[in-house]
Amino acid sequence: MIPSPSNSVAFQIGPIPVDWYGIGYVIGVAVLLFIAQREARRRGYDPNHIWNALLLVGALALIGGRMYHVIDQWGPIYSHDPLRAILPPYSGLGLYGGVFGAGLGILIYTRWKQLPLRLALDVVVPGALFAQGIARWGNYFNQELYGPPTNLPWGIQIDCAHRVVEWQCPPLGTVAANAGFQPLFFYESALDITGGLIALYISWRFLKRIVPGDLAAFWAIWYGSVRGLLEFFRAGWNWTLGGIPTAQWIGIVLVVIGVAWLVYNHRPGHRRYDYLEPFVAQPPPEPDEPSLEPSD
Repeated sequence: MIPSPSNSVAFQIGPIPVDWYGIGYVIGVAVLLFIAQREARRRGYDPNHIWNALLLVGALALIGGRMYHVIDQWGPIYSHDPLRAILPPYSGLGLYGGVFGAGLGILIYTRWKQLPLRLALDVVVPGALFAQGIARWGNYFNQELYGPPTNLPWGIQIDCAHRVVEWQCPPLGTVAANAGFQPLFFYESALDITGGLIALYISWRFLKRIVPGDLAAFWAIWYGSVRGLLEFFRAGWNWTLGGIPTAQWIGIVLVVIGVAWLVYNHRPGHRRYDYLEPFVAQPPPEPDEPSLEPSD
């Protein structure tokens, strides 16, 4: 049995606590930026576009992630104290909301800079999957995203205070205080990183054969399937439609969109996409040498 951390705070900067959850996001974003720059360069575009778009895309991703989380947790948390939704420390982000916000930011930036949207999505997909896998470890430190009780040696212990109603400790429930639980966060993290490796392999090995948007479609199929499957093992959902978790519905829709996108991209008679040559930064122009001729 693997114990869960007793404290989600990594360290303090004066009165400000720095959580492991936030550190995971920072590391994930750093990996995303590194990989996305390389992918942009390989497709013939200036990698500085990644940095230039960061503020817009990052801000909309945070807003979207926060909104999704607030809607998901409105009943048990924010309906009793709505100000918690907009006041610091802003703990809690929903991945699907963050993805929607980031996608909106990429759409705005590509329209502004007149860049191909589908190619831009492909550029960020491999790094995004790695970032998702890294950030999921924040759920471990927060004792979140776990499945039913298990006797498996890699089961994680969850404190009574962090358990959902279905698996509460005695006397409120029947699950022992020292019980282990399925580490769904780890399963999703491993599958996200695996998806990132597959996306990178496809990008590096078959770039001349894929069409812009193929990797975005792959993300939709891969992550939609992963999230939809893992939702079967969770309990305590707050946001449901027809008794089915909203996250599972979104996963199903993503898979359908991803499959349809691939079929459309590779329909009979489709033309092969000619990618640009890898981007090479041009050296700055040398300053003009001063003239030696006397002036009038």
